[in-house]
Amino acid sequence: MHVVLFEGQLWPHMAPLSLSRPAFALASGTGTLLDKQLRYLKPSKLTLWVRPEMVEYCKQRVVPSLKIPVAINAPLDDEPALVLSGRTLHFADYEVPPHTAVCLDDENRVRSAYVVSPGLSYEDAITRSDKWLKLQDLPHMMPQSRMAEHAWDLLNWNEEALLADFVAMQRDCVLPPGPYHVLEQGNVCLGKDVKLSPGVVLDGSKGPVILGDGVSIGANAVLQGPCFIGAHSIVSPLANIRAGTSIGPMCKVGGEISNSIFIGRSNKSHEGFVGDSYIGEWVNLGAGTNTSNLKNTYDVVSLPLLGTETPSGRRFLGSVIGDHTKIAIGTRLNTGSYIGYGSMIAASSITPRYVPSYTFLTDRGMQPYRMDKSIEVMTQVMSRRGLMFGSLEEEMAQYAARVAKEIEKPV
Repeated sequence: MHVVLFEGQLWPHMAPLSLSRPAFALASGTGTLLDKQLRYLKPSKLTLWVRPEMVEYCKQRVVPSLKIPVAINAPLDDEPALVLSGRTLHFADYEVPPHTAVCLDDENRVRSAYVVSPGLSYEDAITRSDKWLKLQDLPHMMPQSRMAEHAWDLLNWNEEALLADFVAMQRDCVLPPGPYHVLEQGNVCLGKDVKLSPGVVLDGSKGPVILGDGVSIGANAVLQGPCFIGAHSIVSPLANIRAGTSIGPMCKVGGEISNSIFIGRSNKSHEGFVGDSYIGEWVNLGAGTNTSNLKNTYDVVSLPLLGTETPSGRRFLGSVIGDHTKIAIGTRLNTGSYIGYGSMIAASSITPRYVPSYTFLTDRGMQPYRMDKSIEVMTQVMSRRGLMFGSLEEEMAQYAARVAKEIEKPV
């Protein structure tokens, strides 16, 4: 089956995380939305419809890991194709309808469509052309997946995503003997070369604890399932990783983390609390950084997004933080905070709930953060992990700066 994943017009709803990656590259469970789409859709070939600025990202970061033919922004041919939003999250195998059909959301936008429509293209999806709108006239079908409107939707569903990923692994995990403690061994899965220090607790009594290859867990750390620690990440001694948490690859984390997602390569090595938050790549949270995730009034939390207070439907919501942002020691982040891409926060007072991308925030207020200085820091940070800040990284940094000016508006 030919599967086409499209970004569409609503990718800004996933900002600031979508400033530097396609929506389907967002993390969920032990991988990405794309991982789950491939698992449950089982395409024989794949087409990605993305912003032009994301084409090179897909060529370098997405396509090399795939084992099926992939095209980028190619129009449909005369064969049937399943076209669906890259923001969909799947939990079961997809049943292809016996005829052309469409599934619409509550706003009559296309969630998915099984079509024969030669020439239908990325431009049709992003502009909602007449040809695209005609898909609404196809016979309607029921949704077979969930569709994330905002980053916090992925937090809502992360425990379920972790459970589904654990079931899909279908492998026996043998735990070597050692001075650590395991509850419900059948719910604990270790990759290769995992290091467990004395006193570690792996609590699988309420869900799976999944550790990727090369993970290191410090002494007396407690991991409560369902949770996931990605390949080559390090968990500090005495850390408390609570249910619903996904830590991506090459992270360093400590303190208390609850129901949060770290995409990868980010640091929170020291004490401090991160709860109900979504953290991008290459973020550093200084020692003692704390995220508030509950209002004093216990009301539903909103988040400042695209110039408006957007209700989350959640009573617990911390911060959404874009890639390459650095946060100084002792920082206090407000409930429902939007922290953009490539910003620096070093303020002694409670941080404003809205900090746009490329902002240098101190006690003197918000100032623009110079691009040349930002790139200098990015280069140094990546070199410490043995990685190079190359042309793609600079292209993404420049693009994030441009597009942030267009979509980020103060409330």
